[in-house]
Amino acid sequence: MGLPEHNHQFYTIAEYLELERQTGVKFEYEDGEVFAMAGGTANHSRISTNVTGELRQVLKRKLCNEYNSDLKIAIGEEKYRYADASVICGPVEYYDENPEAAKNPLLIVEVLSESSESYDRGEKFKKYRQIPTFREYVLIEQRFPLVEVFFKIDEKTWQYRVYEQLDQMVQLNSIEAEIPLAELYSGVIFNEQTSN
Repeated sequence: MGLPEHNHQFYTIAEYLELERQTGVKFEYEDGEVFAMAGGTANHSRISTNVTGELRQVLKRKLCNEYNSDLKIAIGEEKYRYADASVICGPVEYYDENPEAAKNPLLIVEVLSESSESYDRGEKFKKYRQIPTFREYVLIEQRFPLVEVFFKIDEKTWQYRVYEQLDQMVQLNSIEAEIPLAELYSGVIFNEQTSN
């Protein structure tokens, strides 16, 4: 998440939506403050593209759809975030205040970067857990093979699974699907000093 825009102290939701339209820049929004989204690396972009492509394949015969990082996610009526990928089953639902932000993601994927990793693991995951439909969180490392999956068992329990070998299949319980880890990293060039 970026730094707050300081040329305007607080934004209404309508002003926030207009800011995005006028600038063409994605901003996350929380209680009147806006935060510009940072750009990503080539590996980040490649992995994000691979994820949505693989999700599309496994969802073809299901009543669910994959979405890329252009879909805004609503966390209640006053907080909006962007994920690298998400899955929604059934029609996309919105709050009246912001008909551009989906309030019913089932699965959310974040590709980690050095600047956002602690936020994605901590505060962002905490915010996402406020979404009633949210059941599975996938974190993908871009510097070396590592996929972590958190699956909601009940209100207080999340199951944790880790995948580090390119020949493994990543199990996604919320959509009853498996994705080859190697496909998530297809075309990705790892830094020799940090690869496993």
